Amino acid sequence: MEGSTQIVDVGSIVEAVSADDSDAPLYQVESLCMRCGDNGTTRFLFTLIPHFRKILLSAFECPHCGERNNEVQLAGEIQPKGCRYTLEVPSGDQKMFNRQVVKSESATIKIPELDFEIPPEAQRGSLSTVEGILMRAADELGSLQEERKKVDPKTAEAIDEFLIKLKACATGNSHFTFVLDDPTGNSFIENPYAPSQDPTLTIKFYDRTPEEHAALGYSAEISQEAPVTENASDEPHGSVGARDGRRAIAQGNSVQFTDALFRYSAPEEVMTFPSTCGTCAAKCETRMFVTNIPYFQEVIVMASTCDACGYRNSEVKAGGPIPDKGKKITVRVKNFKDLSRDVIKSDTACVEIPELELELGSGTLGGLVTTVEGLISNIGESLARVHGFTFGDSLDENKRNKWIDFGTKLDKLKSLEEPWTLIIDDALANSFVAPATDEIKDDTQLTFEEYERSWEQNEELGLNDMDTSAADVAYTIADKENTNIAD
Repeated sequence: MEGSTQIVDVGSIVEAVSADDSDAPLYQVESLCMRCGDNGTTRFLFTLIPHFRKILLSAFECPHCGERNNEVQLAGEIQPKGCRYTLEVPSGDQKMFNRQVVKSESATIKIPELDFEIPPEAQRGSLSTVEGILMRAADELGSLQEERKKVDPKTAEAIDEFLIKLKACATGNSHFTFVLDDPTGNSFIENPYAPSQDPTLTIKFYDRTPEEHAALGYSAEISQEAPVTENASDEPHGSVGARDGRRAIAQGNSVQFTDALFRYSAPEEVMTFPSTCGTCAAKCETRMFVTNIPYFQEVIVMASTCDACGYRNSEVKAGGPIPDKGKKITVRVKNFKDLSRDVIKSDTACVEIPELELELGSGTLGGLVTTVEGLISNIGESLARVHGFTFGDSLDENKRNKWIDFGTKLDKLKSLEEPWTLIIDDALANSFVAPATDEIKDDTQLTFEEYERSWEQNEELGLNDMDTSAADVAYTIADKENTNIAD
């Protein structure tokens, strides 16, 4: 790397970060060696990881005692949600072990089959591969075995047995599951098939717990009270007019989001209730209202905004009972009027564009209210965040051309150079695309298809084990009582 990159000496990391020299991305600073006490050299480089984001690579070397170490730090911010990557690694598949892994300093690595866990403090932030992480863990466990055998032979023997199993996983001789869990959302496992789905890799995003907030340095007990204005009304906040309701929701959502919803109806009542910010754990308010969508159903809109950190979040939830069948919506997009169709996509819906061979699983974009054009923009932003259209200097030319070609095709969808098809498949039938005609039956480019959910779909949605017998009895008793009172 030194042979092709100019190295710039700086006095501190702050000086390097504030430097504006695109021809000299590699910096070095004199720093103290913690082993011998003399000064060594730390080199660090800001770079883009393909399909991920910008990171800071640092490497220390001491010429006096030979001490060397390296570390990876995220050059970005903590993400709104944590992430959990689950990679199924079959035995004998060597390509799996070459997958790039970015592990932040707050991430935990687990192998459930071995009941093995690498806590955040055991391995600092690193840029490696699946094989590299496992071999490093095995080397660190075995480094003190000779001393353990003298002090505690029984424990040393158990560790030797475990190391055989761990090295069998690291060399591809055993099937195992590789789990990377990071509450900051800044860790990553490469998907070589991106932007398509990887059948062996599952990505889940989740809200952090108060304990995880505290571990990241946030105060779990923080309390932020909303400021009281002089013109505050004595009218209950949960019962306001449509105009005030529109303003309240707009405070926590984008203009496009509120405009799309209020094309149908304005809420007669906006309710607020206390909640906790998913980013900083401060107390905040969530506003909620219910509205009816023509040709669709009742939906619940929830919007939260945090005065402490500025985080905003919006969700769309379906109201009413769980439908008996799933629904597949197919739109043939031919003109710019089709791009302006309103779209409600629930968090259980899958999105497919056959012309691009693109398929996004449920939960990828969350629940949102947008248009067909806005949905395509959201897909591009989501892929940039999860897989990325960023090209690091280690990305080979074939993958680079693949991503450039895919980005071009995605832009062509919005320019309508050719007609294309949008498919939204929702197992809970909670998604909707607005018709382009006054009567939905007259819209020949929009079709709805209902289908029976499979056992696997019901299992994933938690419907197989759902027991509503107690509620059914309660409703039956209530109906009988109401009938007797009416008589």
